[in-house]
Amino acid sequence: MKTFTPKPADLTHDWYIIDATDVVLGRLSTQVANLLRGKNKPTYAPHADSGNYVIIINADKIALTGNKMGKELYSHSGRPGGLRRDSYAELLANKPERIIKAAVKGMLPKNRLAKVQLDRLRIFRGAEHPHTSQQPQVFEIKQISQQSK
Repeated sequence: MKTFTPKPADLTHDWYIIDATDVVLGRLSTQVANLLRGKNKPTYAPHADSGNYVIIINADKIALTGNKMGKELYSHSGRPGGLRRDSYAELLANKPERIIKAAVKGMLPKNRLAKVQLDRLRIFRGAEHPHTSQQPQVFEIKQISQQSK
């Protein structure tokens, strides 16, 4: 059996849009990471960049489960004293895009391809986005948070 290697002509980058209203953060990030890597395509190869563009709207309406509101998200600038610590409650109110981006980044492989794939992620707080001319396909996540019902 031969290993399949996609040719450059086989690599297409489709656009998908996901509504994050009442979707649990972990379920959303696994689906987004799979779309960014291109694992939904029959021409998927782990070493080739066959990923898609993903637009997430309504990021401020995402559901956090467990005790995440009391936890903190850490990041470091790389400079001395550059440790940044923000609580999920503050981030959900002020910058929900950072919560989703950090969760998706953790689910991508740790290699050079991950930066290219993460650059294809677009996150918007509200329902409007400037990418209507790309005609994104709607990607439906059927399982929503049980607390929102």
